[in-house]
Amino acid sequence: TTKPPPRNIVVIGGGIQGASVAYHISQHPKFSSSSTTITILESKAIAAAASGKGGGFMARSWGDGGPTQTLHHLAFDLYPTLAATLNCETYRTLPVLSVAPGSNNKALARFGKDNEGLLPDWLDGNTGRIGVMGYGEDTAQVTPIEFTTKLAEASGATVVLGSAVGVNCDGDTVTGVRYQPRGDDTDTTEGQVLECTDVIVSAGPWSCIAEEWFEGTTFPMEGVKSTSIVWKNPDPSSIPTPRALFCGEDDRFQTHLEVYPRPDGSIYLCGIGGSDYIPTEELKRGAYREVCEAKPERVEAASLAFQEMSRVYREGGELEKSQACMRPCPPDAMPYMGKIPGYEGAYINAGHNCWGIAWAPACGKAMAELVLDGHSSSVDLSPFDPARFHRRAKGGRGRKKGGDSVGEQW
Repeated sequence: TTKPPPRNIVVIGGGIQGASVAYHISQHPKFSSSSTTITILESKAIAAAASGKGGGFMARSWGDGGPTQTLHHLAFDLYPTLAATLNCETYRTLPVLSVAPGSNNKALARFGKDNEGLLPDWLDGNTGRIGVMGYGEDTAQVTPIEFTTKLAEASGATVVLGSAVGVNCDGDTVTGVRYQPRGDDTDTTEGQVLECTDVIVSAGPWSCIAEEWFEGTTFPMEGVKSTSIVWKNPDPSSIPTPRALFCGEDDRFQTHLEVYPRPDGSIYLCGIGGSDYIPTEELKRGAYREVCEAKPERVEAASLAFQEMSRVYREGGELEKSQACMRPCPPDAMPYMGKIPGYEGAYINAGHNCWGIAWAPACGKAMAELVLDGHSSSVDLSPFDPARFHRRAKGGRGRKKGGDSVGEQW
């Protein structure tokens, strides 16, 4: 058999998506550590942004009937085996309840009577109507910072800390990624170079900068910057009942909480309201990449809304952490996944909106197949075509693939 040519693969971005791409490349049958290297280029630290601050909820059937159905199904089915392989202790299935805001505990009593064993012990305050959204057969959670860190470690990739500032090409073929090492404040687009045969841009909302590196491309992106909080367990001798809550709009606090108890006893809350919307041009300049702070007024509002529902946390709870991060949103709410048209060895995997953590195993597997096989056999990537917003080329070298804008479809 012919020995495969050497390949140096650079993944830009050390979040859960980039780590999953690196891991699945390392596990692909065609991967050989003797001929292929993997490098993760990360600006700050592994899981420094949303992958270290997200909720980690996943739902197998919540994309049914749409183009992302396969991403939901495949990723959900891959998670249990991956978690076991990586010794990830925070993965588990859990039931999901819907909770309307209210001013008394009558709904709690009715629900508890009709649904024995489903009511969590910490939901003991004032609520409105409670319903069951799932019993845990197709809903689960993971603490994403643990999963991301273990994916990156298991991939065997070399992690380089620095910010990508451009790519080098020989004609249409990528030959390197230029980057500015972390801690180097020099204002430059030259930087140092990671020589490579392949580059996968997987840097969350900041991936839109790639349109400045690859002529003829357009990757519109909006960063939705939101606050989240984590509560300490008021009773360290027990673990809160694992039930995820999706709460209705609460006009008293302008919240629509999502509540996720975690295996370590903490409780994570998002859906706090007051999000900011960061446009493409600001993201391309690195907005909120280094510092992304919570809004104190939203922390207070979410705390009050949660304590209204939970007497035990109202009386003995303590806030452990307040934080903020961004989710990356293309105009049509579909990710960019595929080859960057007009170039050899260039790929993008970004814009996964609020499902980046849930879809990570499927996206990593699909992109690994695309890079090493030339096509994805696990996922139909056509709905996620990176060229769908590109303007049609006018003159020039005429080597860019054009596409028609699909507009905004939220």
